Amino acid sequence: MSGGKSNISVILPAEAAGQRLDRALADALPSLSRERLKALMLEGAVTLAGKRPTPSLKVVGGEEVSVSVPEAAPATAEAQQIPLSIVYEDADLLVVDKPAGLVVHPAAGNPDGTLVNALLHHCAGGLSGIGGVARPGIVHRIDKDTSGLLVVAKTDLAHEGLAKQFATHSIGRRYLAVVAGRPSPPAGRIEGAIGRHPVHRKKMDIVSPGKGKHAVTHYRTLQPLKDAALVECRLETGRTHQVRVHMASSGHALLGDPLYGRTRASHRDLLKSLGFGRQALHARSLQFVHPRTQENLTFESPVPSDIQELIEALAV
Repeated sequence: MSGGKSNISVILPAEAAGQRLDRALADALPSLSRERLKALMLEGAVTLAGKRPTPSLKVVGGEEVSVSVPEAAPATAEAQQIPLSIVYEDADLLVVDKPAGLVVHPAAGNPDGTLVNALLHHCAGGLSGIGGVARPGIVHRIDKDTSGLLVVAKTDLAHEGLAKQFATHSIGRRYLAVVAGRPSPPAGRIEGAIGRHPVHRKKMDIVSPGKGKHAVTHYRTLQPLKDAALVECRLETGRTHQVRVHMASSGHALLGDPLYGRTRASHRDLLKSLGFGRQALHARSLQFVHPRTQENLTFESPVPSDIQELIEALAV
């Protein structure tokens, strides 16, 4: 931090060629929303080749862009004493094992009771401000009804370092999913740009490459189940709802996912009897380089009891 600001430099990838600058920057800096980047550009806080570009500038690829992010105002979210499962913590960051049902940050419909509220209490306000007042410390997120590992930045150095790793897709993330049917082949690669669904605004969809974000998921079947399979998904990119969209697009939607799949008759009664009311998705492992120490860190989360119970009930 210098003069109440944090300066971030990023080199735009070749694949961003032809995109608007605000969109390309939002992809490269996932901790900053596209709208926030637009506002920063209009304030003159973004420079490219010594000039202040407009949000609509077309990207060539390879440009170095500097973003000066003002120090965040005091967080408006309330610190709340909500239990947290902390896997790792030091002065720069912490890794949380998030339970299903916990929203990551406050938004319309979820003003409190979120992971951010819990973090504000646990860290006594000591979170990176780069994400803005609504998302202090949040470098990435997982869906409310997805369980598993999430890394949170306590310092701006950690936030910038982690954001760069997300931008270059060098962070290792593996998910466990229980999907309908058995994928054929049992292992493979799914590639399909992901963007907002043209009609259902809460959904994402596979779209043409020029209209969405490049997305790649590698999957492998770990265990065949009754009209289902336990699958590990490794993210090459990290897009909103990526695993859910890609597996559904392959004909193997996640069990319990009301947004992207219809529950098969063979599973309907079982899910009801188990009281399983969420998508069967768990962020199982997380690997990254510590921004300060440069140590390669790897974390694993055990399979949560509800998904384990589902797997056992579907065992063949």
